Amino acid sequence: MNPVSNTAYYSCGVRMDDAKRDRSVCNDIYAHKFMDARGLEIYQPFRSETMPNLSNIARCRIIDERVSAELHKSPSTTVITIGAGFDTRPYRLRGCRWIELDEPQVIEYKQQRLSESECENPLTRIAIDLASEALLEKLSRVEPTSPVVIVIGGVFMNLDPAALAQTLQQVQRRFPRHALLCDLMTRRFFDKFAQSVHGKLVAAGGQFSDRPENPAEIFLQHNYRLTESVPMLRRANEPGLLWDELRVPSIIFSLVLNVFKRDLQGYAVHRFDFG
Repeated sequence: MNPVSNTAYYSCGVRMDDAKRDRSVCNDIYAHKFMDARGLEIYQPFRSETMPNLSNIARCRIIDERVSAELHKSPSTTVITIGAGFDTRPYRLRGCRWIELDEPQVIEYKQQRLSESECENPLTRIAIDLASEALLEKLSRVEPTSPVVIVIGGVFMNLDPAALAQTLQQVQRRFPRHALLCDLMTRRFFDKFAQSVHGKLVAAGGQFSDRPENPAEIFLQHNYRLTESVPMLRRANEPGLLWDELRVPSIIFSLVLNVFKRDLQGYAVHRFDFG
């Protein structure tokens, strides 16, 4: 079995450092469990990527808040995370049924470090070889109860348009009604702000598809409705992250955000509804 992808440690390391803050944004007290010696070594070069790391934390917070809102509306919600990585929401949020899908080596490593039996919520982990196994076959193990929330974080940047379309089609076939939460980055944002961290991710073994100018368009073409879009950096400004890390007053960043609105809105968590 292949080792866990080097890039899987990046987001986990960011959340681990965030949990040590006096004003933690995500309070992921479980992230450190996955950061072994290899993980810490891989993560070290990323610690200097202040703005990408803040965006990463904001992404986690935004998705936490949206999932929590769904759980509040309906405790019977099923949350399915595709490409779960070292996500720990089933342990941090209370309620509903959780399904995690990822590569076999990731699932095995997670089981060793933080097992399903330690989760207070019903949690099922499903291993899938994304290169050779059909997502639909794995999703068939999940009863299509309602409501269903699909979470796909940090994954679509790895998929070319054909693979993304296939993923959306398989999800839709299994769940005719669902909400989908994901992060999308425009080409404009990538070219202006993400080159440094992208280079480090590639050096760590990451593989990424070309960035489309408007990545939300393919979802709309597949009959999704865009119901919300929350830019990472706007959300990072709200809990005082920019002041804590950069000593940038909130009012100053709000002015910058307004001036460069189009650019800084290019990386956001989107909610799409289907059915």
